[in-house]
Amino acid sequence: MLLSVDQSDTSAAQSISFDVIAAVAEAEGIDPVELEPPEYDALYDVINPEALDSLFATRENGSDRPTGRVEFPFCGYDVVVTNDGDVDVSDRDGDLE
Repeated sequence: MLLSVDQSDTSAAQSISFDVIAAVAEAEGIDPVELEPPEYDALYDVINPEALDSLFATRENGSDRPTGRVEFPFCGYDVVVTNDGDVDVSDRDGDLE
């Protein structure tokens, strides 16, 4: 899996960027580690994974972000990430996965 995200802090919750990879892999019926070039787009070619994780991370004072939503195409799917950590993947025809 080609992510440019530092996963070395194992005590932290799983990252939103990994959740995106996992959701698209599930829609494709493959393991997340199989979702890599050249067969699939790299997430970092579509959106900056660190920025995505930071955008939805808990604030330094411990409070959650009140609102937020990011939408982008990835591997033939429309991906929607919301501030509550939900990752929705739908195919380009509009069918929800």
